[in-house]
Order: sequence, then structure tokens, then C-alpha cells
Amino acid sequence: MGINQPPHPSTSISTSDNDTITVMGYDLVKEIIGELSFTEMMYFLCCKRKPQEFEEKILNACLVTLMEHGINPSTIVTRIVSDSVPNEPQVAIAAGLLNVGGVFAGTSEQCAKMLIDLSSKVESEGIQSIRKFAEDLLSSKTPIAGFGHLHHKPDDPRSVKLFEVAKKAGGPKKFMDLILKLSNEIDQIKGKHITINATGAIAALMLDIGVPVEAIRSFSVVSRSAGLAAHLLEEKNNPTARAIWRESRKTVPYVNKKVSKL
Repeated sequence: MGINQPPHPSTSISTSDNDTITVMGYDLVKEIIGELSFTEMMYFLCCKRKPQEFEEKILNACLVTLMEHGINPSTIVTRIVSDSVPNEPQVAIAAGLLNVGGVFAGTSEQCAKMLIDLSSKVESEGIQSIRKFAEDLLSSKTPIAGFGHLHHKPDDPRSVKLFEVAKKAGGPKKFMDLILKLSNEIDQIKGKHITINATGAIAALMLDIGVPVEAIRSFSVVSRSAGLAAHLLEEKNNPTARAIWRESRKTVPYVNKKVSKL
């Protein structure tokens, strides 16, 4: 038995018998269905409490923001897999979700961890530590999670709107203020403006509403799956997978480089 393994494994999420379904101590039929929205229920399951009104408002905005962003790696994969496995929608959506990670859509988790680290430094070293933190990030010469965007310049409009929603909704803004201060320092050091992208804004807002950092990417996956469902349906009525395949063959031609030996 592992050192950290409890002697009697258990779950506190849900159980059922012939007459009832219990979710975290509440009767699903009598106390949850029709009383909690989908967003409230997801927050309840992951955060162990019903969200306050401002928390639900902010989380809803974050989930809507991540849901759809046109033709991208996730939607391309879903469309191509749907063409190959037309009668298994869950396979196509699952395939698309495998692209939610450290490059696309899943960087909120990376940014959240960075903000938690920065918050600890500010608490121990003072507000001036933000400057040094920004310098270290830039000197690493690696992409900074939550910053920059290939297309949206000078600002990612989604981030601007998310911050507006959060301000209007109320509640604590510790991490939102922190990422804005970090952004200002990065701009000063770079001598130009680098946008906070949507995943950066979402990282800060989800931390402010109490979503565990370990759950942030999972929330992104749930949101993106809804968008992929729409692409899956459109693919059936207006196929694109074969066109994407043909264009890929044109764009990436075969170059004849015969190997020296078989």
C-alpha cells in the first residue's frame, strides 16, 4: 500500500440506490435538477460549494469565451475524424479535445500557476518584485503563458470584455489586478504593448472565483467540447474534411530524396 493511499478508498461525489441519486450529500432529483444551472453544477462539483452570483457570471463568461474560435487544430481534427468515423460523434469530439493543451486553449492552467507564483513573491518581497518577475520571464526567451496572440493586436478583444464583465460582476480581483500589473511591467521592459490573451484573462478570473488551478484546463475542455459539437454537425451538412485533406497535400508536397540504402 502506498504511503499516501488511504486505508479504505472512497468517493464523496455521488452514489445511488433503487430510489435516489445523491450528489455530494444532496438529492439530485429533489434538490439539484431544476435548481442549479449547468455552470453552477460544474462549479459545485469542482469547488465543493454553490457559486455566488458574481462567480457564476464570471465563469459563464469564461466558458463562452473558450467555446468557439473558428477553424483551428481542434476543429480540423474533429472534422477529419468525423469524415473517417462518421457514426461515432464522441470519437471525433474526443479527438479534437486532445488538442487542448500547452499550446492551444489549455494555457490558462500554465498562466494560473505563474500568477500563483508571482502572488507568493509579492506577498514575501513586495510589489516591486513584479518588475523582476517580468524581467526573468522575458530573459528566458520562451513564450509567456497568457500573453501575446498571433492575430489579435494590439489587444485581444476577448480579454478586454472579460475584464469588463468581472469588474461589473463584483467580487475579489486579486489575480486580475496582478496580471494587469505584470502586463504593464512587460510592456515597459519590451518598449511595446503585448496583449493579455483570452487564456491569460481566464486564468486570472478563474483564480479570483476560487476554481482550483488543477481544474482550470478541465473547464476549458468542457467548454471546447460544446464548440466541437457545432463543427461536427456542420461537417455532416457542409463537409470540409476532404477539402482540408486535398489542400494539405498541395501545401505539403512530396520531395523526392532517395535514401542511400534500403
